[in-house]
Amino acid sequence: MSHNLLKGKKGIIFGALDERSIAWRVALACHREGASFALSNAPIALRLGTLDALSEQTGAPVIPCDVSDDAQVAELMQKSKRRWGGVDFILHAIGMSPNIRKSKPYEGLNYKWYHQTLEISAISLHKVLHFANEEGVLNDGASVLALSYIGAQRIFSKYSDMNDAKALLESIARNYGSRLAPRGIRVNTISQGPTKTSAGTGIKGFDGMYTFAEKIAPLGNPSADECADYCVTLFSDLTRKVTMQNLFHDGGFATAGISEEMIADLEALYSGKDA
Repeated sequence: MSHNLLKGKKGIIFGALDERSIAWRVALACHREGASFALSNAPIALRLGTLDALSEQTGAPVIPCDVSDDAQVAELMQKSKRRWGGVDFILHAIGMSPNIRKSKPYEGLNYKWYHQTLEISAISLHKVLHFANEEGVLNDGASVLALSYIGAQRIFSKYSDMNDAKALLESIARNYGSRLAPRGIRVNTISQGPTKTSAGTGIKGFDGMYTFAEKIAPLGNPSADECADYCVTLFSDLTRKVTMQNLFHDGGFATAGISEEMIADLEALYSGKDA
């Protein structure tokens, strides 16, 4: 059901790949709430995904953009400005790690790939904000969101160099949030709980991480659609004084210590071994 929270607003959504992607679900939620937007992803991702179907469903143009290429980011902002004059929201849902994909341990990272991880997953947010600001694309009062993960604060070994990337991503959001605040522009990150997306399930050990979080989070793990609804509230005018925050959307996992269910499971698992 629509509440028209984004009626008349324009935006750019980075990172939708297929219908399991959080960015894809955000696009559907924004469309439901009355927004118009452009969809963007790297050319190779566009070939692998099904973004044309989302474009047809939402009426959103698809603008290819390799965020590691400054010229392409600038061109995307120029195209957005020509189409709408300015935008009211941006979603950064971009992340990748060649080291994780190639099963490189953190102690033995390929540094060229490490740089790619930081470039694509974090520094790209700085570029998006830089060129959006330089090209005059961000309207006063706009809202920018980037998807993060609790690996920015805690170590999850299988998350490897993405732990570092998310920490950098959150720092960039705070830094730019402070600089854009005089125009009422908000910049935040959402630390989403484990979600069964194409990208998430590609991480070795994801099923274990998902189950662990599900057992500890009092409200359980959030779905991609629940994250999309949360993004809508942060793009809306209802959250005009929320900025420079890393907002945990994880069912309470970040604050919980341990659950009674987990204690019972651990007792059952280790009681025989102790004996």
